[in-house]
Amino acid sequence: MMIFGLMKIIGQYLQITKKMKIGITGQGGFIGRHLYNTLKLDETITLIEFKRTFLNSPKELDLFVSQCDTIVHLAALNRHEDQQYIYTQNKLLTQNLIDACLRTNSKPHILISSSSQEEKDNLYGRSKKEARESLETWAKENDAKSTGMIIPNVFGPFGKPNYNSVVATFCHKLVHNETPTIIHDGQLKLIYVNHLVSEIISLIKNKSTGVKKIDHQYELYVSELLSKLELFKECYFDKGEFPSLQSPFELDLFNTFRCYIPESYYPRKFVEHKDNRGAFVEIVRANTTGQFSFSTTVPGITRGNHFHTRKAERFAVIKGKAKIELRKIDSEEIISYELDGNTPSYVDMPIWYTHNITNCGDEELLTLFWINEPYNADDPDTYFVNV
Repeated sequence: MMIFGLMKIIGQYLQITKKMKIGITGQGGFIGRHLYNTLKLDETITLIEFKRTFLNSPKELDLFVSQCDTIVHLAALNRHEDQQYIYTQNKLLTQNLIDACLRTNSKPHILISSSSQEEKDNLYGRSKKEARESLETWAKENDAKSTGMIIPNVFGPFGKPNYNSVVATFCHKLVHNETPTIIHDGQLKLIYVNHLVSEIISLIKNKSTGVKKIDHQYELYVSELLSKLELFKECYFDKGEFPSLQSPFELDLFNTFRCYIPESYYPRKFVEHKDNRGAFVEIVRANTTGQFSFSTTVPGITRGNHFHTRKAERFAVIKGKAKIELRKIDSEEIISYELDGNTPSYVDMPIWYTHNITNCGDEELLTLFWINEPYNADDPDTYFVNV
């Protein structure tokens, strides 16, 4: 009896500690990349890799679905000159996923992204609604689980201009000195991609089923959005000042804006005021709260190798020579800047970029840091990953 009791306890432990296997169709898309990168930080989850070609390859798709406990189905076509093509493709992508489950007798919990466009009489909205309903039918007929997520307009870092969001389009145009245009000054109902990802993960872990309407966080007119972004452009991009960030929305929007700034923008030189006493340099002019700190680093030493998901951060080299390296965490490309205290200059760290600073000179390196603490500062926001 003791052996059977022990085996039961071991079995329960293995069940609890078993990693959940999650796959994401549309893994390389805007929402998919954010979801994938966030789930990578969770040690209780194993991610099953997905490639775009899988949805048109029965063999690869069969293998994918058979490995997953949960599938987040994000793959869809948002824009195309032929609206009928959008309608046909979106239904086909979901049907291909269902067919793979039927062929392999797989029953993963599938969460499908739909859109608030369901309520409107257009082919895109119809395609999302009918795809969701076909998945619900499969789940009902095969004793499986499905969740339909009705998602509002999503914005955030790395969205594709002229495709994912008007926010992405406006940001891209402003930092490239183009003039954004407002076609219709309607009200936008927006959700920040980090918040959406948290909502999706909650649905996964709670094994929620049925139709779930995900509420928007923010609501404003298109003209209001553009005015805020134009202020960021004037204050931050043109003058190098940090704007006032008095609300979660302003911080989310600002972090989105910063991610569209070209690599060639940095490093930025400070304005020095010299006289017979020496020099005065203003490191940060900020219309928001923040924390200043400094470090000394001996030659050959590297600091950092971490990334943030919310913090705005500035590195200013004021003595010695340094190399600053950045890498977007789902990319292999390393961006490198060399700074010299003889020409004081700075580099700002975008969110979701792991970064470090190395003393590459022969003397002690003196670096000044400024960090804007985000809202919900008690939540973890620093993750250690090598550049």
